[in-house]
Amino acid sequence: MTKFIGTGVALITPFNADLSIDFEGLERLVEYNIKNGTEYLVISGTTGESVTVTAEEKKTLVEFVSKVNNKRVPLVLGIGGNNTASVVDEIKTTDLSDIDAILSVSPYYSKPTQEGIYQHFKAIAEVSPKPIILYNVPGRTSSNMLPETTLRLAKDFENIIAVKEAGNNVHQYLELLRTKPDDFLVLSGDDDLALGVALAGGSGVISVIGQALPKEFSEMIRLGIAGKAKEAYKVHFDLMPITRLIFSENNPAGIKAVLEALDISKSYVRLPLVEATDQLKNDIKSALKDLGKS
Repeated sequence: MTKFIGTGVALITPFNADLSIDFEGLERLVEYNIKNGTEYLVISGTTGESVTVTAEEKKTLVEFVSKVNNKRVPLVLGIGGNNTASVVDEIKTTDLSDIDAILSVSPYYSKPTQEGIYQHFKAIAEVSPKPIILYNVPGRTSSNMLPETTLRLAKDFENIIAVKEAGNNVHQYLELLRTKPDDFLVLSGDDDLALGVALAGGSGVISVIGQALPKEFSEMIRLGIAGKAKEAYKVHFDLMPITRLIFSENNPAGIKAVLEALDISKSYVRLPLVEATDQLKNDIKSALKDLGKS
């Protein structure tokens, strides 16, 4: 589990102007993160526009990132959904040989009860050959996986090793940290709360902004885990403006605009998402200039 302590990043899926996958941009992004301190990479999460990436494209993404990575850092693959049988089948039929863990989102749209959420992840845990990171993101799923459900799963299944908590709910983070098993990881899915979670006993973050500023963000999280609050908050305060900006319209349009400004990849997204507005792109460029990144 130490593989997932620190900063993981939810990789975007870069696109060309024709909305095909931009593999050159993806290679630049992976290399940039590995060389600048990111501890692990997450493929095909929400930030990777997973809902508009086809099954064949997803397979190609895994193969490509695995090849570029060449076992330098751990890889996490997003496999989740609101059709339990479909998620189970995808896990059974996916080549996971280069994957270190699965990130699986709590069922969206269906709004299951807490027992339904438990049974969903129970079915996944019983077939997964890889460790599982639960993903709770109520703003997207329209249901909140409560701490008691998360901890019930953690205690009942050895291969459920962590939760990515992204409810922007400080009380829920603290309740998880207060009551979790010693060997269970609480990872922040909220970039703006990640440092506070690390200082309170969390194990790190799966970040969006981290992939654009991996050196600064990963160092901030390391300082937080080490309890060095003063030094960590100095970095946090510097990063606050850009972190706020990337979520002001939609994700991943904001982070894609940042990566375009850094000449790593372009800002194209697939419908129903649209690119960041010109105003946001200009604000992002100004924020990057303030950080000495332009």
